[in-house]
Amino acid sequence: QVQLVESGGALVQPGGSLRLSCAASGFTFSNYAMSWYRQAPGKERELVAAVTSPGGSTNYADSVKGRFTISRDNAENTVYLQMNSLKPEDTAVYYCNAIREYPRKNYWGQGTQVTVSS
Repeated sequence: QVQLVESGGALVQPGGSLRLSCAASGFTFSNYAMSWYRQAPGKERELVAAVTSPGGSTNYADSVKGRFTISRDNAENTVYLQMNSLKPEDTAVYYCNAIREYPRKNYWGQGTQVTVSS
């Protein structure tokens, strides 16, 4: 059974920090690129950050570059998203994604809510 379980979402004030976690099971974690997406109300889901398989190369959306950091721990089958200097526009449901291109496999978690507000 493939499972991706996000945690760490919360209500935080502007300028604050959060660390999201995604615990994976049911597949060979180190063979998959991992990423975080987010979706705000009324908007399409967008890519926030990604890290290659087995790790070492990352990329970020321009809107979060310099504020967010993605990392992975292959021994623990977990990917993280450290979010600093949070802004109200970061408010969204954040989703964990695992992908293997050849052959293609694509798995999603259920999401965790991040709300940035005074």
